[in-house]
Amino acid sequence: MNLIVDANVLFAALLKEGKTIEILLNPFFNFYAPEFIFEEFEKYEKELLGKMHRTEYEFFEVFENLKELVDVVPKKDYEEKVELAKEISPDENDFYYFALALKLNCAIWSNDKNLRNQDRIKVYSTEELVKMLE
Repeated sequence: MNLIVDANVLFAALLKEGKTIEILLNPFFNFYAPEFIFEEFEKYEKELLGKMHRTEYEFFEVFENLKELVDVVPKKDYEEKVELAKEISPDENDFYYFALALKLNCAIWSNDKNLRNQDRIKVYSTEELVKMLE
């Protein structure tokens, strides 16, 4: 199953061990993200380091592993979907996730309930994916 992964999901994976990591490692899923996603990590790196239950070394080790689990798609590959995505996305900051979901014809993995306030793209929470795998 193909899924677009939200940056906050990856933040959760960095902060602690748990279901998020289990899902990311499950071969049933293929994960994709817009090209800016890892810029978000650099932007919030200090904040994440302050909240996490890992050493700084573990943080960077997990971060590098996450990069290998997620296929980052260049903006040029989904650019033609951006205008429609802006109309669909309930959050003006998340339209790139929707553009990529439209391009790949797949759902989004996010725990942001606001992203469900539209009817074009399915949005799964971590809890829903855990139940799907049971």
